Amino acid sequence: MTTSPSTLPPPDKDWWRGAVIYQIYPRSYQDSNGDGIGDLRGITERLAHIASLGVDAIWISPFFTSPMKDFGYDVSDYRDVDPIFGDLADFDALVAEAHRLGLRVMIDLVLSHTSDKHPWFVESRSSRSNPKADWYVWADSKPDGTPPTNWLSIFGGSAWQWDPTRLQYYMHNFLSSQPDLNLHNPEVQDALLSVERFWLERGVDGFRLDTINFYFHDKELRDNPSLAPERRNAQTAPAVNPYNYQEHIYDKNRPENLEFLKRFRAVMDEFPAIAAVGEVGDSQRGLEIAGEYTSGGDKMHMCYAFEFLAPDPLTPGFVADVQHALERAAPEGWVCWAFSNHDVMRHVSRWGQAVADHDAHAKLLASLLMSLRGSVCIYQGEELALPEAELAYEDLQDPYGIQFWPDFKGRDGCRTPMVWDGREPSAGFSAARPWLPVPAEHLERAVSVQEGDPSSVLSHYRRFLAFRKEHPALVKGEIEFLSAEGAVLSFVRTHGNEKLVCIFNMSPVARAADLPAGTLEVLDGHGFESRMHEDIIELPAWSGFFARFA
Repeated sequence: MTTSPSTLPPPDKDWWRGAVIYQIYPRSYQDSNGDGIGDLRGITERLAHIASLGVDAIWISPFFTSPMKDFGYDVSDYRDVDPIFGDLADFDALVAEAHRLGLRVMIDLVLSHTSDKHPWFVESRSSRSNPKADWYVWADSKPDGTPPTNWLSIFGGSAWQWDPTRLQYYMHNFLSSQPDLNLHNPEVQDALLSVERFWLERGVDGFRLDTINFYFHDKELRDNPSLAPERRNAQTAPAVNPYNYQEHIYDKNRPENLEFLKRFRAVMDEFPAIAAVGEVGDSQRGLEIAGEYTSGGDKMHMCYAFEFLAPDPLTPGFVADVQHALERAAPEGWVCWAFSNHDVMRHVSRWGQAVADHDAHAKLLASLLMSLRGSVCIYQGEELALPEAELAYEDLQDPYGIQFWPDFKGRDGCRTPMVWDGREPSAGFSAARPWLPVPAEHLERAVSVQEGDPSSVLSHYRRFLAFRKEHPALVKGEIEFLSAEGAVLSFVRTHGNEKLVCIFNMSPVARAADLPAGTLEVLDGHGFESRMHEDIIELPAWSGFFARFA
């Protein structure tokens, strides 16, 4: 019996709330044509692996036409696929296969800036009077020829680059080859919304919006104030970068962005069940901005800030402090948590340099991440507990790392190829030499090694994702902290009639923890073992406990 379209259930517009999203860095996922670089066909070939984890969606980092100075985050054509990744037909096939497997597809849109090879910028820089002259952020120099403001680039140096044709500076928050678009210009906004609509009509289910708080600059071009040393941290930029010495209130985080985000959301709302997550890059006001951008139901569905991507040690107290800060900053908002992504050191290395039991630590971190209130992003290879790769200087590709070597080694260490088959020289990623080397220590963590081993980290991810889906309180529930002292973290998740207690031992030795008052039904299926004695639970090192209030 076939079901007519009129009787099909309506799309779940709330699918994103509590969703688990798997991030794919396309250069490093699977090479299908033997050039050493991953591509869209390769991703399609490996979608079954992602679906087997039990995640809800994939997020694909940029695959658009690009000179690849910043590996796709410098777009020269928003409406086409770079030849190294394939073509639009390959993308359409990827979307079709993902949907067949029950996976939604989110793509990474970089709207704050383009490549300097984009036709928009080529025209804009040609004169001060061309039709796109005001599509980028141009400004005259100070009388002495120095840049218009003190604004700094995240990649080092001034955020202003002199152009000898226009005899003006243009703004770039990142590489000088990544000029910033002028979103104060309504024509620029309209062009970007047209790009959004192009991909929605092509079947995507949503977007990850890169550097969402960088869209607008201060029209008055005021200097940023300095930041007191005690307020500096290395969430947005590494500690060696003077970018951390300023309070970035004029070069980003501008209030005009709220109206543009409403326009962006209005286009999404024309399509069924679309969602967006915005990346908020700010070390002082990240959660506050995330609250602003997700308030009211008319802007972003969710944002993620950098609190858990920072080098700060992950302790029970820190986790509770971040969640409490979020509750204050975003009482009606929603966040998407991540411990790793393509820009930061892999979290099992960032937080586990001195940990002896690597796998137990990785399982604990995964379970904690997927138990917090919010949606979740998992970065490729995280399900294998891949450590950060140590690369030689001659192997570096990332301009960020080359700029600040050796004090900051850049982002290549988290971008090495996915390891599929431990018996293959390039781990089954490519038949050719990969664009980044595959570390020997990654081979022993390949999918082929962990597949079928119930004690492996890969099996734990699958097991815990299934456990999470069985309990709505873990997906969409509220959170209330019971204890965050010492090495034990405990909280309650509540949704509807379900109320769960979650307790984590975040240390390398066994711990005992008090149980909350009430009748508890101990839950299994999550992969941890513990012993309960009346009102006490004994937790092995790096372990968790879950129970339901009867």
